[in-house]
Amino acid sequence: MNEGPKPFSTEWLHAPAPPPEPRKRWNKRVNERLVSALSWLPGARAATLLTVLMFVVFASFLGRPANHTPEQTVAAVQTPVPNLVFNDHPVQEDDEASISTDRITVTEGDGSGPLSTPTEEPKLSLDLASQPEVHDGSLLPKNRILLFYGFPGDANMGILGEYDNQRLLEMLREQAAEYEAADPSRPVLIAFEVIASVAQPEPMGDGSYLLDAPSTTLDSYTEFTAANDILLFFDLQIGRRTVQTEVEGLRRWLEYEHVHLALDPEFAMGPGEVPGDHIGSVKAEDITWTQQYLADLTASAGLPPKVLIVHQFTESMITEKDTLAPVPGVQLVVEFDGWGSPDLKRSGYAVTIANMPIEYNGIKLFYKQDQPLMTPQDVLDLSPVPDLIIYQ
Repeated sequence: MNEGPKPFSTEWLHAPAPPPEPRKRWNKRVNERLVSALSWLPGARAATLLTVLMFVVFASFLGRPANHTPEQTVAAVQTPVPNLVFNDHPVQEDDEASISTDRITVTEGDGSGPLSTPTEEPKLSLDLASQPEVHDGSLLPKNRILLFYGFPGDANMGILGEYDNQRLLEMLREQAAEYEAADPSRPVLIAFEVIASVAQPEPMGDGSYLLDAPSTTLDSYTEFTAANDILLFFDLQIGRRTVQTEVEGLRRWLEYEHVHLALDPEFAMGPGEVPGDHIGSVKAEDITWTQQYLADLTASAGLPPKVLIVHQFTESMITEKDTLAPVPGVQLVVEFDGWGSPDLKRSGYAVTIANMPIEYNGIKLFYKQDQPLMTPQDVLDLSPVPDLIIYQ
């Protein structure tokens, strides 16, 4: 074995090339041709280095994972808004509304008139710090409230339009008994929720896209509920009027102790929007204004706190919801209004209620559309437990 530097050592790399071994003598002409043909090949040392380099590159390639992207990132999974159904149509966050508002025949106005709203919205100057303590007659949280919803005489808009008032009262008491049996610790108060202004697919004479229930109808329900010692909620669908104008228009009835209020942002339309073509929205500041208005009303009239329901089935229906907060003198209930299977309703309740609780919480059930209908125990198993339950 020849003595010499270790291969690939510094001495080996810098050592002079050894003298070539004597070659066997071939034919001179053949030898010249071979030398000429192989003259481009590298020397022994260079060839060795090149071989090692190729081996390293090849081994590195084999060791890489398949389909690897050097800057691969993992996208966060966003919990989707539940795909609930509203009037036989799946509703998602960016969908247009599918609810049919062809509920009442429009016989007045051509839609060319101006909106019947003041140029300046009414304002309240309330010092929240000086609001009175909650009246002893406050309904929540010691009670649970159970409501039947709808428009008089229209079976398509809820159970309230399917039966006469006396039969409805019997059915409502039966439904309340089921909740009291499921949770005996919390008494159930019963109520009617009457739609006081109904969204329309046409602008009406004042351009509001609303048809108001006659004052005589509101009077009739006020008298019936008072005579039977139950609560009454008037529901406002807003249209293209302002929340302030609509709420002030009900003041005469809100001065009754047992009469309360509900806002339905779905039908609160902006410029260019039409009920039935768009899902509306209400600003948090309008809800806060309503809270303050009701607090002022109860303080001036010496009434117990009013309950204010705000319906919601998509996140966009209440803008800047994170700015809402309780106001002394009024009890705010945000109510999940979508319908679908029990699993979809649980998901919708989680998105609109559980993810952002404010004060009190509610849910609506649909006798015809919810398949299957959640049982009272199913409802009471929700978290947070609903303080208010509506049946439509």
